[in-house]
Formats: sequence, C-alpha cells, structure tokens
Amino acid sequence: MSDTKFENISTTPKQKNRRPFKKFVRTTFFIVILGLVAFSYWKFFATYSDGVQGGKMQKISKRGNIFKTWEGYILISASSDPNLSIITPKEWNFSVENDSIAHLLESYAEKNVILRYHQKNGTLPWRGDSPYLIYEVSPVK
Repeated sequence: MSDTKFENISTTPKQKNRRPFKKFVRTTFFIVILGLVAFSYWKFFATYSDGVQGGKMQKISKRGNIFKTWEGYILISASSDPNLSIITPKEWNFSVENDSIAHLLESYAEKNVILRYHQKNGTLPWRGDSPYLIYEVSPVK
C-alpha cells in the first residue's frame, strides 16, 4: 500500500481577488461625482464679483410660478442731466433675496439709488433670474 502524505494546509485566509475593472469604475465614479459637486459650487454659489451700480429705480416686483423671487431693474444713464433725453438709458436687471431690501427698493421708486451686489456665475430658480444679487441699497443724496 502506498503511503498517503497530507500536505500542510495553511489556515491563513486567501487574499481578496481584486478586480481591477471594478476598482477603476468606482474610482472614476467618485472622481466624476466630486467634479460635479465642485462645478455646481463654482457655478451657483461662488461669487464672481462684488460691485456697486447706480441708477434710477424703475421696477421691483415679486414674480414666478413656483418660486416667487424679487426681480427689478434700474435705468443707467450716460448723462447726469435729467433734461437730456437724447441718450437712451440702459436697463440693468437684478434680483433680491431679502424681503426687507425689496420693500426698501419699492419705497425708492423713481429715485436715484446705489445698489451693492454680488454677481454669481449662474442662477438658481429660488434665487432669481439675474446673476446680480442685491444685498444693500442706499439713496443718492
């Protein structure tokens, strides 16, 4: 009869069978999601510029079907003389997030105002139609 030898079987667990394609898909998915989050932040929440704009307050209204936002515009004139009607003023559209600032703008109708704003790279439906978001208003004296 033949001698049967038993080999020493180690009790250590086998190494995971790593699947390189699965790891590649997960890594790519994570990078794409991270890129979309970064792009969304830059597009909708990062401030592109801060500035001041002056002009004659013309209109402010709350409008929208689903999201009611404050939208308005001022007229920017190239001349400081109100009797010159040859030069056509330019409309400058803006949005207002704060109700108290919107009501203050309503009280300045047909008056010259100075608006301080943040300009965003993009717009969101609940923030308004314009990338210019007014955060401070003062009348021209």
